[in-house]
Amino acid sequence: MPNIESASRRVKRSEAQAAVNKIRKSKYKAAVKQITSFITAGKTKEAKDFLPKFYSQLMKVAKTGVISKKRASRKISRITKKIQSLKK
Repeated sequence: MPNIESASRRVKRSEAQAAVNKIRKSKYKAAVKQITSFITAGKTKEAKDFLPKFYSQLMKVAKTGVISKKRASRKISRITKKIQSLKK
């Protein structure tokens, strides 16, 4: 338990921020799971329609620092490559 008032405020603030980060991370995981399910099911049209929303979701999470920008770019690149291979 913090003794100083400012330390107790920081504890509250860090708990609140942890909750926000948890929400953002779950949105990221949900987006990845959804597009992966489209790919495994072979639903090329649905995957292509969801792709812009997927990009947006990953970049929003990356810009806040929950995941790194490089990780988001890597994920986008690999998913796009998989969708392109489905078309052939």
